[in-house]
Formats: sequence, structure tokens, C-alpha cells
Amino acid sequence: MQVELRRVQLARAQRQVLRDVSWRIRPEERWILAGANGAGKTQLLKLIAGSVWPTPGSGAVRRYLWRGEQWDTPREVQDEIAYLGAERQDKYERYAWNYTARQIVGTGVHRSDIPLQLLSRADRAQVDQSLRALAIEHLAERNFLALSYGERRLTLLARALASRPAILLLDELFNGLDTAHRHNASAWLERSARSRLPWVLATHRIEDVPASATHALILERGRVVYRGSYRRAPLGRYLGSAQRAVPRARRTRAIAARSIVRLSHAHVYLDETAILEDISLHVRAGECWVVHGANGSGKSTLLRTLYGDHGVAVGGRVERAGITPGVPLEVFRRQAGLVAPHLQAEYPQELDVESVVQSGWYAAIGLNTPAGAAARAAAQRALRRFGLARLRSRTLRELSYGQLRRVLFARAWVNEPKLLLLDEPFAGVDARTRRDLQRQIEDLASRGTAVLIATHHQNEWPARTTHELELADGRMRYAGRVR
Repeated sequence: MQVELRRVQLARAQRQVLRDVSWRIRPEERWILAGANGAGKTQLLKLIAGSVWPTPGSGAVRRYLWRGEQWDTPREVQDEIAYLGAERQDKYERYAWNYTARQIVGTGVHRSDIPLQLLSRADRAQVDQSLRALAIEHLAERNFLALSYGERRLTLLARALASRPAILLLDELFNGLDTAHRHNASAWLERSARSRLPWVLATHRIEDVPASATHALILERGRVVYRGSYRRAPLGRYLGSAQRAVPRARRTRAIAARSIVRLSHAHVYLDETAILEDISLHVRAGECWVVHGANGSGKSTLLRTLYGDHGVAVGGRVERAGITPGVPLEVFRRQAGLVAPHLQAEYPQELDVESVVQSGWYAAIGLNTPAGAAARAAAQRALRRFGLARLRSRTLRELSYGQLRRVLFARAWVNEPKLLLLDEPFAGVDARTRRDLQRQIEDLASRGTAVLIATHHQNEWPARTTHELELADGRMRYAGRVR
């Protein structure tokens, strides 16, 4: 498929998102789409995919050439366009679509959201081929919502491949993928160079760019500032470096003895499957723990167990500071900040930024009643601290993925927590925002906040890292001081 955009304008909630964008994507072209959070990358991909429309009356041209025919809207060719982004992944959590990975990949064959008919023998072969292409056959019979974030992302890529698209649009494909899965996804993108399939990959990381990339488009505040050969693209200022930050352990003895949360021989089950087995962990004030391990090793489940979303099976124990029999778990949660992908799926998209940050004061998803004076004042401080004051009245639907991640940081910070739980916190954020958020984490740690961060990227380890926990298949492989 060939796609042509000319003079495209796009406004959302009376705010200009894309301005005079012209772009042509031809067969055999493989594009990198770059730009800061809020530059318009996701909206541009959605506009090509047909889920948003240009501003009426702007004179914009959106043209699709497919199999010798030409259309001026994507409606007739929409099934031939595969779009994979965070919103599609969040949709499964929001609507509790907990089908098996095989069934979800099968919906790509039939080009439907949910399974509507049985797979034929030929369909099953197509599904198996897509699973094998990404080396995730072992996930086929597992329920989607029991998979890790990275495993879900690869399942949805397999779904896109099973649809045999005419063009592939990938928004932050590598978010949440471990080293092995990143290699498998990147290897597929490399192999795609043997075909005429055009694709577009939006990313904030230079290490995510496959060698097969041919072109680059760079956006700034909705305008195209570069369009052309990838080799000549000035991407250095837009894509973050993969350089590793060396952890430096710092903590004071005065606060190190105070216990924040402790697990003893904890087993955690989801969907009757053991996700964590025999985990013992003691986190004290001022410690900064990095939790790492392959996709599916249990990192997200561990953080959510500490927060109180998952229970510990009989025989194990969880102890939280200030929580004794009869004291509501909410008391602890109001002392803990959480940043995690599932929060982005659970929040109603029509909520405004200020309400989301205020809800953090109550450790709630949204507000049942108007926020009190203390919550409003704390939210104002958090909005200013994270540079969100100008976005306070926007709805979540109007934000980019990276902007929304910054909102979740402000929500987590609003109570100046004693415990900060971060699950892949920098997914989807640009290099500048990543540096700003890292400084905020280090500031909290310097004042005695205990931090646990789950990440696949060594350059995301906080400078104040004191401890690390390595998980493998739900068990502890190593727990202790940074090696």
C-alpha cells in the first residue's frame, strides 16, 4: 500500500495537534517516526490508520493506493492497515478481554477485536506461523491478561502479522520487552526488508531502531521538521542514548533500619497459576531496589503484591508499615506511590489531568466526591513539580502516552510517599522527560523514600540504587546489594 498525506491539519478539543503535514509512504519504505512527547506522533499514526480524521474544511488530502485502485479515505482499505499501540493493548484490560493468546492472534486473521468464529485449519496454521515468527509459541494457550506487559505486546504484534497487512504502523513497539523479546521483534523487522511491506515505527530510543530502517520523519509541535533518508536524519536530539548510568549506593544509617514492607515466603497465584514462588524481601526506608528479569518472571506481580492488589497465599506473609489487624490497607496505600501500565488502562479517558492527580491523594482510581482542600493543594504542587500545570484541564484522551506517564508520576508523588513502586516507568517518554523523572526519583530517595523500580534497561537504574532483585520464572535468583 502507498499512503499520501498533503496539508493535513488535526485538532483535538479545539487544540491544534498536527499542522500542515505532508508525507508519502511507499512500498519497501521503513520509516522511523520521532519527536518529543506531545509532538503528534500517535495522532499521526491514528490518522493514517483511519481512527481519527483530519480537520474538516482544511483542504487536507489523505490518499491510499492499493492493488491498482485509489481511495481518498481509509474506510475502504482499513482492514489492510495494522496499527499497534498502547491504546489497543489497554483496551483488553479495560474490557477484560481475557482470551488465550492463540485466540487473540486468531482475531488478526479474521480482522475483528474479539473471536467471532472458529479458526479453520488454514487459519490455525496462519496463527502458528505468526507465533513462531516471534518465538512466542509457548504463550499460545495462556490467557492474555495473565501475561506480562511485554508478552502482551508481542502477542498483539503476532496478531498484526496474522492479518497479513498492506502497511504496518507500530507505536512504541519495544515498550516492556526484555532483551530476548526485543531481539525477536527486531529480527522480524529486519526480515521484513525482504518484502515490499512498508512500516512506520514510532520510538524514543535509538537502540530500538532496526538496521533495516530507510527513512525518518521528525515532528515538533505537530509540524514536520525533517522528512527523508534515515541516514541523514538529525535524530540525536530526539532519541535517547543507550549509555548505562552507573548506580551509586547512598543511604544513611539513621533511616535504614525503618522497615517499610516485608514479604516472607510469599506465593502469589493469578488465574490458578503460580506467578511468584517463595519470595522473601525486606525493603527499608532510603533503599532503592531495581527489580529485573525476563518477561513473565513476575516483576509486575511483585510490585502489585507489595501495593496490595494481589494477596499472598496461605503460608506466606506480608508486613506493611503502620498496618496491623483492623487497620485498612488504604492507610498504607496513601503512603505509597504507584506508576504502572495498568493504571493507564483503568482510568476513564474523559477524566481531566487535575482530577487524576487529586485521586492519588486518596489512593483511588478517580474521585467519588470532589477533592478536599488538602488534596487540591497537594495536587497543585505536584502539577507544578512535574511541569503539568498547563495540561491540568485536558482529558486523558487528549494526552500522548508519554504525557500520561508524567501525570501518573504526579499522582504517585502527591502524598510525598514513603514507598515508590515503579513498573517500567519510562515507557513511552522522550529522553528529556526521562532525565527529569529520574531526577525526581533520586530526590525522593535522598529524602528517605524507599524505591522499587522494575525495568529492562540498565540505563534506567537510578543513580542511588542500593539493591537489586533478579527474578526468574517467579523465583528469586538474586536479592541483595548491587553486584
